[in-house]
Amino acid sequence: MSQQAAAAGTASNAAKTAEETGTAPVRRRRRASTPLYYVGIAIIVVYCLAPFYWMVVSALRRPSDQFSNSPIPDPFSLKNLTAAFSAGNGFGRSLVNSVIVAGFTTVITLILGISAAYALARLNFRGKGLVLALIIATSMFPGIAVVVPLLQLFTNIHWINTYQAMIVPSMSFALPLAIWLLTAFFRQMPFELEEAAQIDGATPAQAFRKVILPLAAPGVFTTAILVFIAAWNEFIIAVSVINKNEYKTANVIVSQFTGQYQFDQPFGTQMAAGVVVTIPLVIAVLLFQRRIVEGLTAGGVK
Repeated sequence: MSQQAAAAGTASNAAKTAEETGTAPVRRRRRASTPLYYVGIAIIVVYCLAPFYWMVVSALRRPSDQFSNSPIPDPFSLKNLTAAFSAGNGFGRSLVNSVIVAGFTTVITLILGISAAYALARLNFRGKGLVLALIIATSMFPGIAVVVPLLQLFTNIHWINTYQAMIVPSMSFALPLAIWLLTAFFRQMPFELEEAAQIDGATPAQAFRKVILPLAAPGVFTTAILVFIAAWNEFIIAVSVINKNEYKTANVIVSQFTGQYQFDQPFGTQMAAGVVVTIPLVIAVLLFQRRIVEGLTAGGVK
């Protein structure tokens, strides 16, 4: 008992000495930086959410008060939201078009991206680094640089005013991102998992489908969310290859809203439509933020 008491006293004295001499800075630094940490988070949150808050406030104002600087709409009004869904705007149909384009783009991109990423992660062949470099290089071209060639191509093959005219170009930008993310994710998964499955009698395809793919769910889910957001927000190609209202996406329709007299700018209606377009993305991120974080941080710590 006396030896244990002496050891405890020695440890306590050592801890006090370390605190006094500054040799234990980690705990002290964490306590000192805690207020700044929360202040920094608050600044970032306000900076990111302030535009969305102002959009919501503007959407809930009366049309006659749309230039008001009041931080709270007084009185509240749903006239802007009603105007956004009026029969002449085609906004409701454009939301369906956005879901169709973003949904098909996400599904096809995942199918192709998973296959390509798994092959790049597992196969060793000459020029694999060059292939990855070319894949990521294709996503560096700005959308405006390929609009004219795409417009001419789609005119020749009669793709103007079709869904595929928006889906295929969106895939050309989303697929490199998906391949890079999934390749890094598959690389950090041990090959012994597939070997064990094959020893138990599974074919390579079965090992991939029943073992690797379920374990890769966080990375696949994260990639799906990022691809969907990119396809949902795409504008420049959609506005260039579509000129019929029945095929226009929500972003295009909102940019082409006209006022009561066809010349005034309907800021309130556009803000209301912008809130409606943004809400699905916000809900998706809030519901699946845990899986998104898991996918982005998977493999970060071994």
